[in-house]
Amino acid sequence: MDLDLNGKRAIVTGGSRGIGLAVARALAAEGVDVVLAARSAEPLAAAARAVAVESGRRILAVPTDTGDDEQVRRLVDRTVAELGGVDILVNSAATPWSAGAATDLAGTDDDTVRREVEIKVLGYLRTARAVAPHLVAQGWGRIVNISGLGARQANSIAQTIRNVSVAALTKNLADELGPHGINVTVVHPGLTRTERLTERLAAASAKSGEQLAELERAEARNSLRRIIDAEEVADVVTFLASPRSVAITGDAIAAGGGVPGAVYY
Repeated sequence: MDLDLNGKRAIVTGGSRGIGLAVARALAAEGVDVVLAARSAEPLAAAARAVAVESGRRILAVPTDTGDDEQVRRLVDRTVAELGGVDILVNSAATPWSAGAATDLAGTDDDTVRREVEIKVLGYLRTARAVAPHLVAQGWGRIVNISGLGARQANSIAQTIRNVSVAALTKNLADELGPHGINVTVVHPGLTRTERLTERLAAASAKSGEQLAELERAEARNSLRRIIDAEEVADVVTFLASPRSVAITGDAIAAGGGVPGAVYY
């Protein structure tokens, strides 16, 4: 299937590694010019160089803290200035949820919730707010928000709040922007093979002596009983970012290999 993406222009936040980088690679492979945004300049520049070499597309690195509205607006302004416009926004910038933090009511303090919401919810709001006028003016666009299956699990108050909030933001944007030709969706990955997961499991293997494959099998509790790769999540995002996805907006797409037992409708 030709996704009709050739020549489109995208911003991918959180693009220096993990799902964000995988999305950037997948979009570039379909002929999209991509602006990568993340806070750390050196890893971001290295990622941009690698994607440019692989794809032959124009790939720019723009260091950006999405917790700062001024930086977000500069990111969008530079994208429009250098690429001539913007068609696609993929929001993937988020700090890892506060592993080790309290998950219960008594232990969940205000600062934990603020930390979880600042980048993944307010950061997504900032980028969408800066990009939307350009999409509206041209009458077409796609916004894809990366959230997580924590939205459907009551394992942590703060984690659930941030992921559900991304879904709520997505639906509000979809209804407002839909008449202007803009689709907005949210993707919920589950446990995903990224650099961070690989590093964590390698450390656990070195400490325990267990084989890495055995540790992965123990972690894979989805319906497929295997860990989904970042590239496989990126395939879903790339379709949603394309004109072919016009029938889908405002909805959450789970990309975690299936949640056993649960029925969603």
